[in-house]
Amino acid sequence: MLIVPRAKSDGGGTITFTLALGAARQICRLTTTFQTDKQAFNYLRKYRTEFERIARARLASGELEDGVIALSML
Repeated sequence: MLIVPRAKSDGGGTITFTLALGAARQICRLTTTFQTDKQAFNYLRKYRTEFERIARARLASGELEDGVIALSML
């Protein structure tokens, strides 16, 4: 999993990462309420397995927003 930070204007943070699907990659976006990128990254790392499971399920069911899997905090 590759993690790329993206700032969000409302004070929260959005973390963008790619989900490996064999040779293919799928972009995922996790929206958080944390004030710093460090807090958001730590949260993503802690629940990485769960977010990957949810992302794979959403991809299988076709739940994409503009080609991106949108996730929110657990």
